[in-house]
Amino acid sequence: MPAVQGDLRSDAALTGLLIADLIGVAVFAASGASAAVGKRLDLFGVAFVGFVAALGGGILRDLVVGAVPPLAFADWRYAVTAVLASLAVFRWHPQLNRLRRTVLVLDAAGLGLFTVTGTLKALDAGVPPVGACLVGMLTSIGGGLARDLLTGEIPAVLQRDIYAVVALGGAVAVSVLSWLNVADLITLCAAALTMTAVRLVALYRRWSAPIAVP
Repeated sequence: MPAVQGDLRSDAALTGLLIADLIGVAVFAASGASAAVGKRLDLFGVAFVGFVAALGGGILRDLVVGAVPPLAFADWRYAVTAVLASLAVFRWHPQLNRLRRTVLVLDAAGLGLFTVTGTLKALDAGVPPVGACLVGMLTSIGGGLARDLLTGEIPAVLQRDIYAVVALGGAVAVSVLSWLNVADLITLCAAALTMTAVRLVALYRRWSAPIAVP
């Protein structure tokens, strides 16, 4: 992984990243499954929307950088995590509705994590920095776009909230860190935490991008 310094290659670090990645998959799957439950889809529909919401961005990333088969299909743990999280939402959605704030925090953390990993994978595959930033952003928002389209909604990232902007800014930061050869585990975690914090502050203060006035 040329884009990252040596300490990120250690087994412990890679295991930590895998666990964090799977937590992000579970959170995004829960988000997609919740939207599907709200649309009164059946069990398969809930599982499918949850799977796409969790892994759609990563599949798009892998196809763009030529990593086939995509990780979502090559590593069974990703698909199983997404499906199990979706089924859990289907079974216990009334109780999970009480955990909305927790899910929002985890969703923000997933945004930061997926942006970092998506950008790094694109850089590692030889994608130029500008393209890598776009790939990193799409990795984190692609699943949400697919979720909203599958449930008949205008994608939330296109109409409200500071979400895609945070992802794009974070991807730029990761690219700069890589260019400066300081993209180690600590700086990358700091970038992910910063994106998470900005996203949460934006939710708390209800920041949104400007819209055209009719």
